[in-house]
Amino acid sequence: MKKALLYINGEPPKKLVDFSKYDLVACTDGALNYLLKFDSEIVSKLDFISGDFDSHERLDLVDDKFIETPDQNKTDFQKALEIILEKGIENVDVYGGSGGEMDHFLGNLSVADFMKSKMKIQFFDEFSSYYFIPKNFEISGVQGKMISLFPFPKAESITTKGLKWPLYKENLKVGERIGTRNIAENDVVTIKYDKGNLLIFVGH
Repeated sequence: MKKALLYINGEPPKKLVDFSKYDLVACTDGALNYLLKFDSEIVSKLDFISGDFDSHERLDLVDDKFIETPDQNKTDFQKALEIILEKGIENVDVYGGSGGEMDHFLGNLSVADFMKSKMKIQFFDEFSSYYFIPKNFEISGVQGKMISLFPFPKAESITTKGLKWPLYKENLKVGERIGTRNIAENDVVTIKYDKGNLLIFVGH
């Protein structure tokens, strides 16, 4: 399956990932600011840069790589995902989704929730990777890692195996009970739930 790498305008990563692992590499206009600090020639390595350029001053750098997306009813993140989807890629790794202004972070989660039926979207930051999971889910290679389950805004009848503090047909709901800071005791963790939306955070 083809995979895209997308940088957006949140907390900059401490280092760039290997672009050669991806079929497409892109960023929003705000993220270009920090990417240029890593590599002044970064524009030549990007497939496209999208946005309305309200977050960037160097219009002269982007030339034909820039895709203007002026629609103010959608975030730059959503518009970039839609471009990637139009290019036939449904699997996206996202950096810069957290940190910075918290309304952006929550907005990014909302966009990922909206797009999850069309794309597989996985976020990465300095602490963890996180993404929405299907109702029958298994992850391997996680023994000893922190695992957090976060309802968005609720998930019902959750059962887990492989966690230090397991759940058995239990509900999680924002404002009542969430499932953060658990530990994977086994190398393989399984999670099942009946209704709602559930995010998993896997600590590095």
